[in-house]
Amino acid sequence: MPLPHRTLLITLPLVCAAGASAQEAPKVLADCANIQDNTVRLACFDKLAATPAPRVEAAVVVNPADGAQAATVPVVTAQPSAESSAKYSQLDHWELDGPYRRGVFKFRPHHASYLIATRTYRPNDAPYVPYRDLTDNDADLSKTELAFQLSFKMKMVEQAFGKPVDLWFGYTQNSFWQAANSKASSPFRETNYQPEVMATTPLGVKLGGVDLRFAGLGFVHHSNGQSGTLSRSWNRVYAQLGVEKDGFSATARVWKRLNESASEDDNPDIVDYMGHGDLALAYRREGNIYSSTLRYNFHTDKGAILASWAFPLAGNLKGYAQAFAGYGQSLIDYNYFQRSIGLGLLGTF
Repeated sequence: MPLPHRTLLITLPLVCAAGASAQEAPKVLADCANIQDNTVRLACFDKLAATPAPRVEAAVVVNPADGAQAATVPVVTAQPSAESSAKYSQLDHWELDGPYRRGVFKFRPHHASYLIATRTYRPNDAPYVPYRDLTDNDADLSKTELAFQLSFKMKMVEQAFGKPVDLWFGYTQNSFWQAANSKASSPFRETNYQPEVMATTPLGVKLGGVDLRFAGLGFVHHSNGQSGTLSRSWNRVYAQLGVEKDGFSATARVWKRLNESASEDDNPDIVDYMGHGDLALAYRREGNIYSSTLRYNFHTDKGAILASWAFPLAGNLKGYAQAFAGYGQSLIDYNYFQRSIGLGLLGTF
């Protein structure tokens, strides 16, 4: 029996819409709710949850074929999900939440990894003078260097002892290369090594509008691998706390130096200059990362500030500008006030 003309007019658009829906992802809950098959309906809801998309308010005008008054029917549309509107977190590399957990033995960023050309206001020649005298080399240090740092960490144990505690191993190495100082045979002036182990636990606490994200304990060895009068090293244990609010993050550490015997201590006064902790601040906006690290010893009035700006270039590569003023830019300079600026590249992974 042929379909009435009015029914055909209504049916054809529905058939076309059904065919289009089969090719496109579901957009609202109603796309899934009317599916009769339980398995297909569940799959539809899963797909909708996995691929949220922003919607705008809309309405459908229904114009009956029998000449009745037209009616405007509002359409309830989906809103952007919390995930799609969430701000990037500077602390996600600690894998504090389920979606960011990647398991063990996966490389993650720790401190910044960069390659920059630097210009120093006044190089610290004093530690190297005895060695230049021995080799009859009277070349002074150049004010221009290439500085690079590699820093990563990896989770060794996840949920240790059945508790929400992750155990990490971290490593940071930074070098200062007198690449353009051909008169002195372009030496590596200083290289510092920092292996460390850390335990972290997520907090998930709000306090005064600030998210307390994680707390942790750690042990770090810091040395320059030199001997004699150039040797510098120290060991410390520290506690840290990470907080966040509206794209701004702060990680505070306080540490205690593990003392060495007087005969083996190359730098007994290092805490006077390096202090008892540091504060790392970061803010991300439109792909730019503005950060700084501050140290200060209130008893000796000694400290340092490192300020940096990372800006987008391509993919995981960013431009990187850095400025430093204070003590302890490197271990050989722990008790020497230094000022420098640098420009280069920052890698993210």
